[in-house]
Amino acid sequence: MQTVTIIVNGAPYGTEGPYNAFRLAAALASAAHGAKVRIFLMGDGVFAAKRGQTVPEGHYNTEKMLADLIAKGVAVRLCGTCCKARGITGEEITDGAAIGTMMELAKWVVESDKVLTF
Repeated sequence: MQTVTIIVNGAPYGTEGPYNAFRLAAALASAAHGAKVRIFLMGDGVFAAKRGQTVPEGHYNTEKMLADLIAKGVAVRLCGTCCKARGITGEEITDGAAIGTMMELAKWVVESDKVLTF
């Protein structure tokens, strides 16, 4: 089984980078490919895991997308430094996601077969 780490730096809305990263993560983690997928959110990407997002009907919701990925076994971590700079606490993030560290990301990168950035 291949391990893929996806690093998301961009804001969840305004561009479709995080949206496409999460779609790819779902495809990689699917039974068709069966990869072990990990997502690390950095910079404004940490806002993708903010709890309580309300988006217009018919628009994607990154909180829900991450919750679906977590339910499928995808590990999701948020950069602690980035969260602190943006005033985001552990209580404000999607269930199943966690605040992570640069050391944890470094470990994921070393262990991964592939690393993708969005």
